[in-house]
Amino acid sequence: MMIRSPLRSFGLVFGQFASLGAIAFTGPLVPSSPLLLGLLAAGLALGLWALLTMRLHRLSVLPDPLPRVELVRAGPYRVIRHPMYASLLLAALAWVLASPALWRWGLWLLLLAVLVAKLSYEERMLSASIPSYREYQQRSWRLVPLVW
Repeated sequence: MMIRSPLRSFGLVFGQFASLGAIAFTGPLVPSSPLLLGLLAAGLALGLWALLTMRLHRLSVLPDPLPRVELVRAGPYRVIRHPMYASLLLAALAWVLASPALWRWGLWLLLLAVLVAKLSYEERMLSASIPSYREYQQRSWRLVPLVW
C-alpha cells in the first residue's frame, strides 16, 4: 500500500488554488467573447456534472482517498477519470484567452503541471485502495477524451 503524504497533498491543493486564483482574479471573470464565454460555460458545466455525479459526501479537495472510498463510474466519470480537473483547466483557459499575457499562460501551465502531479498521486493512491481501479484506468481517459 502506498504511504500517504499530507505535505504533498496540501502542497498540491495549495498550488492548484493559488494558480487558479491568480488566473481568475487578474483578468475578467466573464469573458466578452461569445466563444470564450462558451468555453467557460463548458468548463463550469463539466464541473457541475462531475460534482452532481460524485455527490458532496464523497468530495474532497485533497488527492487522498476518503476512508470508505467508492469508485464512481457514472456521468462524466464513464469517460474521464478526472472531469473536475478538466473543468478547471477549461475554465482557466477561457480566462487566460480573455486577457492573454505571457505570465498568465505561465500560470495556466503551472496549473496544468500541478493538476497532472495531483492526479498522478491520486491515481497511485486509488490503485492501492480499490482493486478494480486498474481495470477502470484501462477503459477511461485520464483528462482529455481520445487524447490522454
